[in-house]
Amino acid sequence: AFVLPGLINAHDHLELNHYGLLKFRSVHANASEWIDDVHPRLKSDGELLDAQRKPLADRLLVGGIKNLLSGVTTVAHHNPLYAELRRGFPVRLVRRFGWAHSFYLSGRNGNGQATRDSAALEIAGRYAATKGRRPFIMHVAEGSDAAASTEASRLDALGCLHANTVLVHGTGIEADQWKLICARRAGLVWCPASNVFLLGRTLDPHHLEQLVPRSLDRIALGTDSRLTGSRDLLDELRVADSLTSAGRDVLVEMVTRTPARLMQLGYAGRLQAGWPADLIVVPAALGRPADALLACRRADLQLVVVGGRPMVASPGFADAFSERPSTPVIIDGRPMVLDKAVAGRLARSSIQEPGVEIATS
Repeated sequence: AFVLPGLINAHDHLELNHYGLLKFRSVHANASEWIDDVHPRLKSDGELLDAQRKPLADRLLVGGIKNLLSGVTTVAHHNPLYAELRRGFPVRLVRRFGWAHSFYLSGRNGNGQATRDSAALEIAGRYAATKGRRPFIMHVAEGSDAAASTEASRLDALGCLHANTVLVHGTGIEADQWKLICARRAGLVWCPASNVFLLGRTLDPHHLEQLVPRSLDRIALGTDSRLTGSRDLLDELRVADSLTSAGRDVLVEMVTRTPARLMQLGYAGRLQAGWPADLIVVPAALGRPADALLACRRADLQLVVVGGRPMVASPGFADAFSERPSTPVIIDGRPMVLDKAVAGRLARSSIQEPGVEIATS
Protein backbone atom coordinates (compact mmCIF):
# COMPACT_ATOMS: atom_id res chain seq x y z
CA ALA A 1 0.00 0.00 0.00
CA PHE A 2 0.91 3.67 -0.25
CA VAL A 3 0.74 6.09 2.67
CA LEU A 4 -0.25 9.58 1.50
CA PRO A 5 -1.02 12.86 3.27
CA GLY A 6 -4.64 13.32 4.25
CA LEU A 7 -6.48 15.01 1.40
CA ILE A 8 -7.65 18.63 1.55
CA ASN A 9 -10.98 19.58 0.01
CA ALA A 10 -10.46 23.24 -0.89
CA HIS A 11 -14.15 24.07 -1.35
CA ASP A 12 -17.35 22.67 0.13
CA HIS A 13 -20.60 23.93 1.62
CA LEU A 14 -20.90 21.32 4.34
CA GLU A 15 -24.55 21.86 5.23
CA LEU A 16 -25.79 21.40 1.64
CA ASN A 17 -24.65 17.87 0.83
CA HIS A 18 -27.93 16.12 1.69
CA TYR A 19 -29.92 17.73 -1.12
CA GLY A 20 -28.53 15.90 -4.14
CA LEU A 21 -27.98 17.38 -7.59
CA LEU A 22 -30.37 20.23 -8.32
CA LYS A 23 -31.01 22.47 -11.31
CA PHE A 24 -34.00 23.53 -13.38
CA ARG A 25 -32.52 24.15 -16.82
CA SER A 26 -29.94 22.26 -18.85
CA VAL A 27 -27.17 24.88 -18.87
CA HIS A 28 -26.69 28.18 -17.07
CA ALA A 29 -24.67 31.09 -18.41
CA ASN A 30 -23.90 32.16 -14.86
CA ALA A 31 -24.36 30.72 -11.37
CA SER A 32 -26.63 33.71 -10.70
CA GLU A 33 -29.23 32.10 -12.98
CA TRP A 34 -29.10 28.92 -10.90
CA ILE A 35 -29.53 30.95 -7.70
CA ASP A 36 -32.55 32.75 -9.17
CA ASP A 37 -34.06 29.41 -10.20
CA VAL A 38 -33.55 27.76 -6.82
CA HIS A 39 -34.40 30.50 -4.32
CA PRO A 40 -38.17 30.76 -5.07
CA ARG A 41 -38.48 26.98 -4.91
CA LEU A 42 -36.93 26.92 -1.45
CA LYS A 43 -40.21 28.40 -0.22
CA SER A 44 -42.59 26.19 -2.20
CA ASP A 45 -41.03 22.85 -3.17
CA GLY A 46 -41.99 20.16 -0.64
CA GLU A 47 -38.77 18.15 -0.92
CA LEU A 48 -36.61 21.24 -0.61
CA LEU A 49 -38.62 22.43 2.38
CA ASP A 50 -38.16 19.06 4.08
CA ALA A 51 -34.41 19.18 3.43
CA GLN A 52 -34.17 22.68 4.91
CA ARG A 53 -35.98 21.56 8.08
CA LYS A 54 -33.32 19.00 8.93
CA PRO A 55 -31.29 20.02 11.98
CA LEU A 56 -28.20 21.99 11.05
CA ALA A 57 -25.99 19.69 13.13
CA ASP A 58 -27.17 16.67 11.09
CA ARG A 59 -26.69 18.48 7.80
CA LEU A 60 -23.16 19.47 8.73
CA LEU A 61 -22.37 15.96 9.98
CA VAL A 62 -23.27 14.41 6.64
CA GLY A 63 -20.97 16.90 4.94
CA GLY A 64 -18.20 15.84 7.28
CA ILE A 65 -18.89 12.13 6.74
CA LYS A 66 -18.83 12.66 2.96
CA ASN A 67 -15.33 14.06 3.26
CA LEU A 68 -13.97 11.66 5.88
CA LEU A 69 -14.98 8.55 3.96
CA SER A 70 -13.13 9.82 0.87
CA GLY A 71 -9.84 10.37 2.69
CA VAL A 72 -10.29 14.09 3.28
CA THR A 73 -8.83 15.18 6.61
CA THR A 74 -9.24 18.97 6.16
CA VAL A 75 -12.08 20.92 4.51
CA ALA A 76 -12.43 24.57 3.53
CA HIS A 77 -16.08 25.24 4.40
CA HIS A 78 -17.37 28.26 2.47
CA ASN A 79 -19.98 29.51 4.89
CA PRO A 80 -20.04 30.60 8.54
CA LEU A 81 -18.21 28.43 11.08
CA TYR A 82 -21.40 27.49 12.88
CA ALA A 83 -21.29 26.59 16.58
CA GLU A 84 -22.01 22.98 15.56
CA LEU A 85 -18.58 22.88 13.87
CA ARG A 86 -16.58 23.97 16.89
CA ARG A 87 -16.10 20.63 18.63
CA GLY A 88 -16.03 16.95 17.75
CA PHE A 89 -16.31 17.31 13.96
CA PRO A 90 -15.05 14.26 12.01
CA VAL A 91 -12.49 16.22 9.97
CA ARG A 92 -10.41 19.34 10.43
CA LEU A 93 -11.69 22.65 9.12
CA VAL A 94 -9.93 25.70 7.78
CA ARG A 95 -10.77 28.05 10.64
CA ARG A 96 -8.75 31.22 10.07
CA PHE A 97 -10.06 32.91 6.96
CA GLY A 98 -12.26 35.67 5.63
CA TRP A 99 -14.89 35.21 2.97
CA ALA A 100 -17.65 36.65 0.85
CA HIS A 101 -20.04 34.59 -1.21
CA SER A 102 -19.95 36.33 -4.60
CA PHE A 103 -20.59 39.63 -6.30
CA TYR A 104 -24.15 38.49 -6.96
CA LEU A 105 -25.15 37.63 -3.38
CA SER A 106 -23.12 40.25 -1.52
CA GLY A 107 -24.60 43.51 -0.29
CA ARG A 108 -28.23 42.37 -0.15
CA ASN A 109 -30.67 44.13 2.14
CA GLY A 110 -33.50 42.57 4.15
CA ASN A 111 -35.58 42.23 0.98
CA GLY A 112 -32.84 40.33 -0.78
CA GLN A 113 -31.98 43.24 -3.07
CA ALA A 114 -28.50 44.52 -3.85
CA THR A 115 -26.82 47.12 -6.00
CA ARG A 116 -23.38 47.07 -7.57
CA ASP A 117 -22.22 49.60 -4.97
CA SER A 118 -23.64 47.72 -1.98
CA ALA A 119 -22.01 44.48 -3.14
CA ALA A 120 -18.68 46.24 -3.58
CA LEU A 121 -18.89 47.82 -0.13
CA GLU A 122 -19.63 44.52 1.57
CA ILE A 123 -16.85 42.64 -0.24
CA ALA A 124 -14.29 45.36 0.43
CA GLY A 125 -15.34 45.47 4.07
CA ARG A 126 -15.07 41.71 4.47
CA TYR A 127 -11.64 41.70 2.86
CA ALA A 128 -10.45 44.52 5.11
CA ALA A 129 -11.74 42.62 8.15
CA THR A 130 -9.76 39.48 7.24
CA LYS A 131 -7.13 39.47 9.94
CA GLY A 132 -3.43 39.06 9.41
CA ARG A 133 -3.63 38.57 5.65
CA ARG A 134 -5.34 35.23 6.20
CA PRO A 135 -7.01 33.59 3.20
CA PHE A 136 -9.93 35.54 1.74
CA ILE A 137 -12.19 33.15 -0.17
CA MET A 138 -14.89 34.12 -2.68
CA HIS A 139 -16.80 32.70 -5.66
CA VAL A 140 -15.52 34.56 -8.72
CA ALA A 141 -16.23 34.18 -12.46
CA GLU A 142 -18.64 31.26 -12.03
CA GLY A 143 -20.12 31.54 -15.50
CA SER A 144 -19.44 31.85 -19.18
CA ASP A 145 -21.00 35.26 -19.82
CA ALA A 146 -19.54 38.76 -20.00
CA ALA A 147 -20.27 39.40 -16.31
CA ALA A 148 -18.16 36.43 -15.24
CA SER A 149 -15.26 37.40 -17.49
CA THR A 150 -14.64 40.70 -15.67
CA GLU A 151 -15.09 39.71 -12.01
CA ALA A 152 -11.39 39.24 -11.26
CA SER A 153 -10.76 42.78 -12.51
CA ARG A 154 -13.65 44.06 -10.37
CA LEU A 155 -12.13 42.41 -7.32
CA ASP A 156 -8.77 43.93 -8.15
CA ALA A 157 -10.31 47.38 -8.51
CA LEU A 158 -11.68 47.01 -4.97
CA GLY A 159 -8.19 46.28 -3.67
CA CYS A 160 -9.19 42.72 -2.78
CA LEU A 161 -7.03 40.70 -5.17
CA HIS A 162 -3.76 39.87 -3.45
CA ALA A 163 -1.59 36.92 -2.44
CA ASN A 164 -4.07 35.90 0.26
CA THR A 165 -7.08 35.91 -2.11
CA VAL A 166 -8.50 32.52 -3.09
CA LEU A 167 -10.96 32.60 -5.97
CA VAL A 168 -13.42 29.74 -6.32
CA HIS A 169 -14.52 28.38 -9.73
CA GLY A 170 -13.07 30.94 -12.17
CA THR A 171 -14.81 29.29 -15.12
CA GLY A 172 -15.15 32.58 -16.96
CA ILE A 173 -11.54 33.63 -16.48
CA GLU A 174 -9.94 34.70 -19.74
CA ALA A 175 -6.26 35.08 -20.56
CA ASP A 176 -5.90 38.66 -19.34
CA GLN A 177 -7.72 37.83 -16.12
CA TRP A 178 -5.49 34.84 -15.37
CA LYS A 179 -2.40 36.93 -15.98
CA LEU A 180 -3.77 39.52 -13.56
CA ILE A 181 -4.54 36.85 -10.94
CA CYS A 182 -1.02 35.46 -11.22
CA ALA A 183 0.52 38.92 -11.12
CA ARG A 184 -1.29 39.48 -7.82
CA ARG A 185 -0.13 35.98 -6.66
CA ALA A 186 -3.70 34.95 -5.84
CA GLY A 187 -4.95 31.35 -5.84
CA LEU A 188 -7.82 29.48 -7.46
CA VAL A 189 -10.01 26.53 -6.46
CA TRP A 190 -11.18 24.41 -9.39
CA CYS A 191 -14.49 22.49 -9.04
CA PRO A 192 -14.82 20.85 -12.46
CA ALA A 193 -17.81 18.57 -11.79
CA SER A 194 -19.90 21.45 -10.45
CA ASN A 195 -18.86 23.68 -13.36
CA VAL A 196 -19.79 21.11 -15.99
CA PHE A 197 -23.10 20.29 -14.29
CA LEU A 198 -24.20 23.93 -14.00
CA LEU A 199 -22.43 25.69 -16.84
CA GLY A 200 -21.65 22.95 -19.37
CA ARG A 201 -17.97 23.92 -19.28
CA THR A 202 -14.98 24.38 -17.02
CA LEU A 203 -11.46 25.75 -17.20
CA ASP A 204 -8.39 23.66 -18.02
CA PRO A 205 -5.44 24.08 -15.64
CA HIS A 206 -3.06 22.88 -18.35
CA HIS A 207 -4.21 25.77 -20.57
CA LEU A 208 -3.70 28.23 -17.70
CA GLU A 209 -0.18 26.86 -17.22
CA GLN A 210 0.52 27.58 -20.87
CA LEU A 211 -0.67 31.18 -20.39
CA VAL A 212 1.47 31.71 -17.29
CA PRO A 213 4.27 29.17 -16.74
CA ARG A 214 4.53 27.63 -13.26
CA SER A 215 1.01 28.76 -12.38
CA LEU A 216 -0.34 25.26 -11.68
CA ASP A 217 0.86 25.62 -8.11
CA ARG A 218 -1.83 28.28 -7.64
CA ILE A 219 -4.71 25.85 -8.34
CA ALA A 220 -6.35 23.57 -5.78
CA LEU A 221 -9.26 21.15 -6.22
CA GLY A 222 -12.63 21.28 -4.47
CA THR A 223 -15.89 19.39 -4.68
CA ASP A 224 -18.43 22.13 -4.04
CA SER A 225 -21.50 20.59 -2.37
CA ARG A 226 -23.56 17.72 -3.75
CA LEU A 227 -26.14 20.27 -4.89
CA THR A 228 -24.01 20.66 -8.00
CA GLY A 229 -20.77 18.72 -7.52
CA SER A 230 -19.29 15.25 -7.17
CA ARG A 231 -20.16 12.71 -4.51
CA ASP A 232 -16.73 13.21 -2.92
CA LEU A 233 -13.16 14.32 -3.57
CA LEU A 234 -12.04 10.93 -4.94
CA ASP A 235 -14.74 11.17 -7.60
CA GLU A 236 -13.75 14.80 -8.24
CA LEU A 237 -10.17 13.72 -8.89
CA ARG A 238 -11.33 11.36 -11.61
CA VAL A 239 -13.50 14.06 -13.18
CA ALA A 240 -10.53 16.42 -13.14
CA ASP A 241 -8.29 13.76 -14.67
CA SER A 242 -10.74 13.36 -17.56
CA LEU A 243 -10.77 17.10 -18.28
CA THR A 244 -7.11 18.13 -18.21
CA SER A 245 -3.74 16.88 -19.38
CA ALA A 246 -2.01 18.60 -16.46
CA GLY A 247 -1.01 15.17 -15.12
CA ARG A 248 -1.92 13.03 -12.14
CA ASP A 249 1.03 14.14 -10.04
CA VAL A 250 -0.27 17.71 -10.36
CA LEU A 251 -3.75 16.56 -9.35
CA VAL A 252 -2.34 15.01 -6.19
CA GLU A 253 -0.66 18.34 -5.44
CA MET A 254 -4.05 20.01 -5.91
CA VAL A 255 -5.48 18.04 -2.99
CA THR A 256 -2.43 18.16 -0.71
CA ARG A 257 0.38 20.74 -0.84
CA THR A 258 -1.31 23.42 -2.95
CA PRO A 259 -4.46 23.87 -0.82
CA ALA A 260 -2.31 23.68 2.32
CA ARG A 261 -0.34 26.66 1.01
CA LEU A 262 -3.38 28.63 -0.26
CA MET A 263 -5.28 28.11 3.00
CA GLN A 264 -2.13 28.78 5.08
CA LEU A 265 -2.29 25.41 6.82
CA GLY A 266 1.10 24.94 8.42
CA TYR A 267 0.31 21.38 9.49
CA ALA A 268 -1.12 19.80 6.35
CA GLY A 269 -0.44 18.68 2.82
CA ARG A 270 2.55 16.39 3.37
CA LEU A 271 3.95 13.77 5.72
CA GLN A 272 6.64 15.12 8.00
CA ALA A 273 8.03 14.03 11.36
CA GLY A 274 6.61 16.11 14.17
CA TRP A 275 3.51 17.17 12.24
CA PRO A 276 -0.01 15.97 13.05
CA ALA A 277 -0.59 12.51 11.58
CA ASP A 278 -3.23 13.30 8.96
CA LEU A 279 -2.83 10.46 6.49
CA ILE A 280 -4.51 7.89 4.31
CA VAL A 281 -3.48 4.43 3.14
CA VAL A 282 -4.45 3.41 -0.40
CA PRO A 283 -3.95 0.04 -2.04
CA ALA A 284 -0.99 -0.13 -4.38
CA ALA A 285 -2.98 -1.63 -7.23
CA LEU A 286 -0.92 0.43 -9.68
CA GLY A 287 2.74 1.30 -9.69
CA ARG A 288 2.68 4.96 -8.65
CA PRO A 289 1.00 6.71 -5.73
CA ALA A 290 -0.79 9.17 -8.02
CA ASP A 291 -2.21 6.36 -10.16
CA ALA A 292 -3.25 4.43 -7.06
CA LEU A 293 -5.09 7.44 -5.63
CA LEU A 294 -6.88 8.15 -8.90
CA ALA A 295 -8.01 4.51 -9.07
CA CYS A 296 -9.27 4.58 -5.48
CA ARG A 297 -12.89 4.85 -4.42
CA ARG A 298 -13.94 5.36 -0.84
CA ALA A 299 -14.56 1.68 -0.16
CA ASP A 300 -11.01 0.97 -1.41
CA LEU A 301 -9.35 3.13 1.25
CA GLN A 302 -7.43 1.04 3.75
CA LEU A 303 -7.12 3.63 6.50
CA VAL A 304 -7.98 7.26 7.24
CA VAL A 305 -6.21 8.93 10.20
CA VAL A 306 -6.95 12.44 11.50
CA GLY A 307 -4.51 13.85 14.02
CA GLY A 308 -3.15 10.41 14.83
CA ARG A 309 -6.65 9.03 15.46
CA PRO A 310 -7.83 6.19 13.21
CA MET A 311 -11.25 7.13 11.84
CA VAL A 312 -11.99 4.63 9.04
CA ALA A 313 -10.27 1.33 8.26
CA SER A 314 -10.62 -1.77 6.15
CA PRO A 315 -10.66 -5.14 7.96
CA GLY A 316 -6.95 -5.56 7.22
CA PHE A 317 -6.16 -2.37 9.13
CA ALA A 318 -8.73 -2.82 11.92
CA ASP A 319 -5.90 -3.28 14.44
CA ALA A 320 -5.33 0.47 14.16
CA PHE A 321 -8.37 0.70 16.46
CA SER A 322 -6.83 -1.55 19.13
CA GLU A 323 -6.89 1.32 21.64
CA ARG A 324 -9.90 3.23 20.28
CA PRO A 325 -13.52 2.03 20.10
CA SER A 326 -14.88 1.34 16.63
CA THR A 327 -18.10 0.16 15.01
CA PRO A 328 -18.47 -2.27 12.08
CA VAL A 329 -20.02 -0.62 9.02
CA ILE A 330 -20.69 -1.43 5.39
CA ILE A 331 -19.50 1.20 2.93
CA ASP A 332 -20.67 0.75 -0.64
CA GLY A 333 -21.05 -2.98 -0.06
CA ARG A 334 -17.70 -3.55 1.67
CA PRO A 335 -17.11 -4.23 5.37
CA MET A 336 -15.15 -1.50 7.16
CA VAL A 337 -14.78 -0.13 10.67
CA LEU A 338 -15.59 3.42 11.68
CA ASP A 339 -14.74 5.49 14.74
CA LYS A 340 -17.44 4.64 17.29
CA ALA A 341 -18.30 8.23 18.18
CA VAL A 342 -18.75 9.17 14.52
CA ALA A 343 -20.78 6.02 13.84
CA GLY A 344 -22.99 6.78 16.83
CA ARG A 345 -23.66 10.32 15.67
CA LEU A 346 -24.50 9.09 12.19
CA ALA A 347 -26.84 6.41 13.57
CA ARG A 348 -28.73 9.07 15.54
CA SER A 349 -28.82 11.56 12.69
CA SER A 350 -32.03 12.41 10.85
CA ILE A 351 -30.01 12.24 7.62
CA GLN A 352 -28.19 9.10 6.51
CA GLU A 353 -25.20 8.90 4.20
CA PRO A 354 -26.12 6.88 1.08
CA GLY A 355 -24.11 3.68 0.82
CA VAL A 356 -23.30 3.48 4.55
CA GLU A 357 -24.88 0.85 6.80
CA ILE A 358 -24.07 0.80 10.51
CA ALA A 359 -24.17 -2.43 12.52
CA THR A 360 -27.12 -2.43 14.89
CA SER A 361 -25.90 -5.15 17.29
